[in-house]
Amino acid sequence: MKTVFVVDDNNVNLLSADEALSKFYRVYTLPSALSMFELLDDVRPDIILLDILMPEMDGFETLKRLKSSGRYNGIPVIFVTSRNDPLTESLGFEIGAIDFISKPFSGPVLLNRIKTHLEIEDIIRERTENIKKMKNSIVSVLANMVENRDTITGSHIERTTKYIRLILNKMLELGVYSDEVRRWDLETAISSARLHDVGKIIISDSILNKPGSLSPEEFEIIKTHTAEGERIIDTIIEDSGDEIFLQYAKMFAGYHHERWDGKGYPHGLKGEEIPLQGRIMAIADVYDALVSKRSYKNAFSHKDAVEIIKKSGGTHLDPQLINVFLECESEIERVSTE
Repeated sequence: MKTVFVVDDNNVNLLSADEALSKFYRVYTLPSALSMFELLDDVRPDIILLDILMPEMDGFETLKRLKSSGRYNGIPVIFVTSRNDPLTESLGFEIGAIDFISKPFSGPVLLNRIKTHLEIEDIIRERTENIKKMKNSIVSVLANMVENRDTITGSHIERTTKYIRLILNKMLELGVYSDEVRRWDLETAISSARLHDVGKIIISDSILNKPGSLSPEEFEIIKTHTAEGERIIDTIIEDSGDEIFLQYAKMFAGYHHERWDGKGYPHGLKGEEIPLQGRIMAIADVYDALVSKRSYKNAFSHKDAVEIIKKSGGTHLDPQLINVFLECESEIERVSTE
């Protein structure tokens, strides 16, 4: 049974909505936006019916807060209000409402409108899931192409993607850059991180899989994989549209070798000039490189790798993100040995 939140400071309206809907849906009647946000921690509705004129937090402010949250911005919201002037409707649609129902409302009309919107949401959700599956399949193919060509780094892409998930979850838990991260679609961001080395597709096998150390000239060629990754993803954006998935992928691919002190590549950005995706990927990438055996070096122990990362704060890596890494390093170690 689908769940409907009805948010209104008028008890008569709450009772009327409950009477019209409760035979068909699980209905929660809530007297304020604040009580709704408290309940959202435990219950996720399929749709929210929201009054506009409420004390403490009105409907517009409530909807803006919902839409600014990575957790709640996908919940459809219908305004149920006595304000039906064009300006109110225009503002409501602009900030994300999917419909308006006028008060006083008819029970059958309310029921039919909700039924229609939930059916539409189901269709959209199904199509979105199909697109997501197709997207993940394409990502897997591209990531596997890179992984299969680069025989030296092993399962680097899969391991670093798992590190990214652990780091992001810990960032939210600790409140580190959480205002920005909460605006992300986390699953989309994590999936897109698998394309961070897609630019290696253009690097020749003789350099990519060279036993031993690279010459300075060969290292300069290897470094181009960041800019080439950006270029490849920009080409996909031009052909298929500017999707958020591709923007995440571009940030991971183009900026994971920038350094906090500005001495990285390809752009030489410094500190928080570097997109957050690149700074997170840098830690995952450095750790995996340290604990992995290469033809030109032995693997460092987890303990030694952690010490090296600690010392790189403020030079190579973001100091705040190092603190996050240290809070989940035991979990990251488990992933590295799987």
